[in-house]
Amino acid sequence: MLILGRREGDSILIDGGIRIVVVSCDRGGVRIGIEAPSDVKILRGEIAQQVAQENQRAAGTPVAGDWLATLGGPVVAVAPSTPATPAPAPASEAQS
Repeated sequence: MLILGRREGDSILIDGGIRIVVVSCDRGGVRIGIEAPSDVKILRGEIAQQVAQENQRAAGTPVAGDWLATLGGPVVAVAPSTPATPAPAPASEAQS
């Protein structure tokens, strides 16, 4: 990890057309601006972690009704669907 000291208005250039500018500094933290090509994804680290955790949780949920139980709703068992087959015609209709 590269650690640099910067002041308001100072910037850092990264290969690929990415520019990071220190917008303001105060006791509450540092505000930065990022200029990058539109095809570059920029995510806050904590948001990227939350998305990854949610994706793992969603992929690990085998039963579709589990989300309802988590919310406190009634759990309903869902039987696998079978293709509908037409009923055979009664013998009296088949002869006409």
